Amino acid sequence: MDSSQSLIPVEKIERAILLIRGQKVMLDADLAALYGVETKVLVQAVKRNLVRFPEDFMFQLSQEEFAILRSQIVTSSDWGGRRYPPYAFTEQGVAMLSSVLRSQRAIQVNIQIMRTFIRLRQMLATHANLARKLDALERKYDAQFKQVFDAIRQLMAPPEPKRRALGFRKGDT
Repeated sequence: MDSSQSLIPVEKIERAILLIRGQKVMLDADLAALYGVETKVLVQAVKRNLVRFPEDFMFQLSQEEFAILRSQIVTSSDWGGRRYPPYAFTEQGVAMLSSVLRSQRAIQVNIQIMRTFIRLRQMLATHANLARKLDALERKYDAQFKQVFDAIRQLMAPPEPKRRALGFRKGDT
């Protein structure tokens, strides 16, 4: 199966990648939906293989993180009835899931997810590189264009309103 015939749209995978504790992660319920299994099946498979999932591969959200996450998600019906906070899987944790979930779909979905993580990392690197180049250009040409920038700022500034002098003048009556 080539990348043009993916099981799941890349945008759907990208939307499922969240930033929690400074790491890009995917939640157990989102992964289960992508794999086509129930969340409890995915969690049970992980719990049977906990040695494969150290804290830098997977962690469970705190009650506070879970409450914040729930308040940010508009359609909380997907989360209804859940008694425990979800598990969050880092990129390495998602990769490890392929050794725990052995279906053909799980393998294909994992490949797509890994490609999405790689693509996001490349996009971030490109943006960081562009920002560095822009900063360098700005520093290089800042002195030359300072007059131009100052002139533009003056044109953009709203005109100061003309004030009338206080007091009475002849002819104001």
